[in-house]
Amino acid sequence: MRETPLFLDGPSGPLEALYLDVPDARGVVLICHPNPVQGGTMLNKVVSTLQRAVRDMGFSTLRFNYRGTGASAGSHDMGTGEVDDAEAAASWLRAQHPQLPLTLCGFSFGGFVAAALAGRLENQGVAVDKLFMVAPAVQRLQAPEHLPEQVTLTVIQPEQDEVIDPEVVYAWSAALQRPHELLKVAECGHFFHGKLPELKDLVQPRL
Repeated sequence: MRETPLFLDGPSGPLEALYLDVPDARGVVLICHPNPVQGGTMLNKVVSTLQRAVRDMGFSTLRFNYRGTGASAGSHDMGTGEVDDAEAAASWLRAQHPQLPLTLCGFSFGGFVAAALAGRLENQGVAVDKLFMVAPAVQRLQAPEHLPEQVTLTVIQPEQDEVIDPEVVYAWSAALQRPHELLKVAECGHFFHGKLPELKDLVQPRL
C-alpha cells in the first residue's frame, strides 16, 4: 500500500501531506514530525517508522509538513502555528473517516505538537483515542491545559537522547497528575539509530 501525495488547506496556505487509506481501517492516525528548523520533515525516519507501524495494525494514516517545510506554504512559527497546521490536518483526516477513532503520534517537536493538539481537540469536544509522544519536547508544554485528560497516553523516551534531556522527560512524567505509560528505550539516541524495530514493537501492542 502506497501513500497518496496531496495538499490540504492549512491556515497559512496549502500543506503538503501523504495519506494512506487502509480498507476497513480500525481507526485513523495523524503523525507530527520533528523540528523543521533542524531539518525535520514528514519523511523523517522515525515518522516513517511510526507510519508503517500503525499501517500494519490496520489504521489509515496522514503525515504532513508544517508551514514553511517542504512544499508547504508559509513560514515557521515554532509554536502555535504548527499546532494550527496539525489541527487543519486532523480536521481533514476526520472528515474522510468521521466514524473512526483518532490517534495522534508525534516525534520530538512533533510530540509537543501532538499533545497540544490533543488538548485543544478535547477542549472542543473532539475525542482523541490515543496519544503517543516519542522523545517529546516536553519543555514546550508549559500550560496544564495543553494535555488532554481523557486520552490514553504513552510516552516513549530514549535513555541516551542527545537532543531532548531524558531526565527532563522523566521529571515531567513523574509530575504528571494523570495515568500514563512511560517507556524507556535503553542504549538508544534521539533518532533511534538501530532501534527503529524496537520503537515499532512498543507502539503496535498499544494501538
